Amino acid sequence: MFKNHPRGLPVLFFTEMWERFGFYLMLGIFTLYMKAGADAAMPAKSGLGLAPQHASDIYGTYIALVYLTPFIGGLLADRILGYRRAIVIGGVLMGLGYSGLAIPGYGPWFFLSLLLIIVGNGFFKPNISTLVGNLYNNEQYKEHKDAGFNIFYMGINIGAFVCNFVAAYLRNTYGWGYAFLAAGIGMFFGVGWFLTGMKHTAEADVLKPTKPGDQPVGQILAAVFGPAALFAAVGWFIPSLVGGEGWTVFGSKSNDAFLFACLPVTWFYYRLWKGSDGEDKERIGALLPLFAAVIAFWAIFHQNGDALTTWADRYTRREIPEAAAPLLEGVGGVQRVDTSLREITVTDDHGNPVLGPDGKPAKELGPDPYFNNVPKSEWPPPPAPACKAEVLTPETEASARRPRPSWCRPSCSSRSTRSSSCS
Repeated sequence: MFKNHPRGLPVLFFTEMWERFGFYLMLGIFTLYMKAGADAAMPAKSGLGLAPQHASDIYGTYIALVYLTPFIGGLLADRILGYRRAIVIGGVLMGLGYSGLAIPGYGPWFFLSLLLIIVGNGFFKPNISTLVGNLYNNEQYKEHKDAGFNIFYMGINIGAFVCNFVAAYLRNTYGWGYAFLAAGIGMFFGVGWFLTGMKHTAEADVLKPTKPGDQPVGQILAAVFGPAALFAAVGWFIPSLVGGEGWTVFGSKSNDAFLFACLPVTWFYYRLWKGSDGEDKERIGALLPLFAAVIAFWAIFHQNGDALTTWADRYTRREIPEAAAPLLEGVGGVQRVDTSLREITVTDDHGNPVLGPDGKPAKELGPDPYFNNVPKSEWPPPPAPACKAEVLTPETEASARRPRPSWCRPSCSSRSTRSSSCS
């Protein structure tokens, strides 16, 4: 597969494969983890218990920032760090961030972990693709450049495909934390692989020379993110001041802040096009509509981790034939639910929590929420009552010998200092 390609291609192929493994593993379970409630039977499977709207807000903000930071990481790699150093920094930060999500709880550590992933992605993602392209600047490999990117993209798809099965197995068998930790370990594998093959990418790691008239890095960042921070503050505070507490323009304060912040960034690119001339102006002018199309595409694509995941969780029936269960259980692909009563959150028809008089989500006794997807006439019978253990005394021995219901017999066969009897 790598024949007639630079020796650096397999290095970048497997590095990117592991990075995408961690990235999509985390995205696949992130919204479910935030919305999942407490699991008394297995605390490791307890989620954060956030309201769906709050979870979606965090997810959307995370995705938006993941796509913003490559602007900074790419610029710093071009001018100061170099591509290889930026990739290592980014990979380590993402590995720490994924591993940090394995620590349960909704607090500063949770948001710090997300911040590490966001910043790490900014250093990693734009620069590994640049290295791939630079490998083919050598005349020996130029004609194979398109094929090289096709191979590189295969690594992305492999990592994004395999991670789903790993996430399902670890979450269903051990809990959320183990799945997030697997994403972190995968990222560290990728960094380790990259470090072992760095010498094969050295020729592609070339800093771009500064041309006369180029703005310094600090000036560019100040020109873009200074106004962006100001506009973000306007988007965060002004709507509620104008329309009243709780009023927003785009559905939430974080949405308002981010979209307002995009205005000066958009203006920056317009000025970049307006101030250029000749061939540069034509190229930038051709790219700007593509940028708009790509933004729309990825905004829709990443509904898979939130809206589509929520739809699958709330509105689909996912029973499998009992004959297939043993095979899928072996790889952690089965979750068993029953209709026994437990404390659940009261929800409306759209799955949103109903608030009680205290302003907190109301609770009630009910079956596993999965059964909202199944007509009540098709519910399985409730599980048999559990047997309880009691000390065998002369008074209870006669009772223990009486005929027992058939469902309890397997649990009532002990005869020693203790015996199980049906309650």
